[in-house]
Amino acid sequence: MKARTLVELLTLSSNLYMMSKDKELMERFHNIADKGKEKINEFMHSEKDADGNEVEFLQKIAMKAHDVKEELEAKIGEMVTQFYTKVNIAHTDEIKALHAKIDDLSKTVALLEARLNRYESEQ
Repeated sequence: MKARTLVELLTLSSNLYMMSKDKELMERFHNIADKGKEKINEFMHSEKDADGNEVEFLQKIAMKAHDVKEELEAKIGEMVTQFYTKVNIAHTDEIKALHAKIDDLSKTVALLEARLNRYESEQ
């Protein structure tokens, strides 16, 4: 396997581990599971569209799935940022910015060398 793949797998597994250790998130999952039938019945009869008609079941599920996806992405983003900070792993954007700075500095050094060579040849 490539080193990059191993790092990605390590990052993913550590993020999942950190999420499983997050007591608040796990308690929330347990609360949802405990409410079970009540929540489903409440969910079935609570949503209405702009005209006041009840929204179809599949549309309700799609709406709730979208909301859960956004919450999960936000939580994962926060945890990845915390993990990167703890482990001191540079983010891809930071690495790209550093490469751009190195390229700029290399060009500057090349120009200075050319000026120095020209100056030396004149004397």
